[in-house]
Order: sequence, then structure tokens, then C-alpha cells
Amino acid sequence: MKITKFIPKGAVALNMSPSTKNEAIDILIDLLDSSGIIKDKKAVRKDVLAREAGGSTGLNNGLATPHAQNPNVKKPAIAAITVPNGVDFDSVDQKPARLIFLFAAPEKADDKSLTEMGRLAVLLMDPDFKDSLINAKTADEFLKIIDTKEAERSAAELKVKAPEHVKILAVTACPTGISSAHMAAEALEQSAAKRGIDIHVETRGASGVYNELTDDDIHEADAIIVAASAQVPMHRFNGKHLIQTAVVTGINKPDQLLERVLSGQAPIHHSEEDDATLSKRIMRKIRSIFS
Repeated sequence: MKITKFIPKGAVALNMSPSTKNEAIDILIDLLDSSGIIKDKKAVRKDVLAREAGGSTGLNNGLATPHAQNPNVKKPAIAAITVPNGVDFDSVDQKPARLIFLFAAPEKADDKSLTEMGRLAVLLMDPDFKDSLINAKTADEFLKIIDTKEAERSAAELKVKAPEHVKILAVTACPTGISSAHMAAEALEQSAAKRGIDIHVETRGASGVYNELTDDDIHEADAIIVAASAQVPMHRFNGKHLIQTAVVTGINKPDQLLERVLSGQAPIHHSEEDDATLSKRIMRKIRSIFS
């Protein structure tokens, strides 16, 4: 499914001028509500603001991606506004947000839909693409820009294969998994490809785990990066060189994270898993082999 299938035409509003972050979020929720996506605006707003309280979704260079999963969302959908003059969104770089997407999904959204929605977050890593959306004159033009970029990205993925030298693993995670985890994964993959590094990224969110690392992956890895704002099982990395940081660092500073790994600054990880827990895990593994 194309990304724009998740964006109702009536859920795109250009040249808006909210005076506050909360007002911008209210506009986005109203857009989804008027498009028939939301059953209870207050309930969805509460979840979006709760996510913001745990850490702003205002990213670098004028982009913000508030998001939430809530049973009052009828189906996965995205709303968008452009704010040419910007609005304070408590962003990482302290710059005002000029392009804001609201990612909304039902509490039990299927994995495929969330992954397809997350592709937009990946495309937004391109500053030229982001600027072209901010400068769009109509909602139709806005949606066409996304379709064109997605097609270009798909064609490029068929041609490019990263060289295999150093093998690094990564885990990116956020509470919902709709945008931040995918953006961090994309940033790390792009940075690794520039250096000729083989990287495998596992993404985690409320709906599940994608590209999960295997025992063999971990055994063969030279180092591991965990960029997460949600809980990640760490015992499997015991004895490996590992850097642990926030998901926003994975989005904004992938080059620095990889440089730390390549320069030998990733310390050995020692799992805090106790003996009893370890014994239970080993027994589960044994039972699975013989079942």
C-alpha cells in the first residue's frame, strides 16, 4: 500500500499558524476527526500529549512527528500540516517545527500497516523532500510529492546493496513504533552504508518486533548499538561491545554513534540478568529444541 493511502486528502492543511505545540496537535487531531478517522478526540489527544510528556517528538530541522495508538482511532492514518513561520515544539535542536505529521493507529493495529506508515518517517530523513512538502501549494501537490519520493526510494532500494566489511547490529525502539524507531533505523542504515559497514537493525514498538536479531546475528556481530526510548531485552548482548542511548540520538547522531563503535569506544556489555532468570531462559530454549 502506498503511504498516501494512509493520508486522507482532507487531513492535509497547508500554511497553518498555530501559536503553541498543543494547538498544532489539536489541528492535526481535528483533521483526522473531520476525515472520519477518530471516534473520541479527547481520548486520542490525551494519548498524544502523554507521549509528548515522555519526550518531545520535535526532531531536527523543522520536523515533528507526534503519534499515538488508541482504541478510539478507527484505522491507521496520518494527518499533516505545514507551518511556514514555525511553532515551538520543544524540538531537539530548539528550532521551530515547520512540518508536522500526526501518526495515529488503533490500539491493536496490524504490523504491516504500522510498517507501511513508518516508511514516511524514513523518507523524511531527506531535507530536500521535507522542504518540498513545506513549500507545496495544494494538498494534491503535497500528496503527489510523497508518491514521487516513495517511487524513487523503491527504485533505489532495488539497485543498492551495502558492502559487507564490519558487522554491526542495532536495535531502535519507541513506545509506539510508528515513527521514531523507523527514523532511527534509517539514519543508522544510511550512515553505515556510507562507510561500507554491514548493519542489521531490529525495530521495536507497541505492535511488535521487526527484523528481530537472531542468536547467530549477535554471535557474529562486532558491536551493537541500542537506540531506544522503550524497554529492550539486553541479556542477549552479554559480553558484546555495546553502546546504549536514546532513540532520538539514533535519529540525529548516527554518524557519531558509528564513529564511537569504529574507534573502539563501545564497552563490553555485562547483563544484569540474574542466575535464576538465566536458568529459566536456558530451560525454555532446551524445551523448544525437543518440542
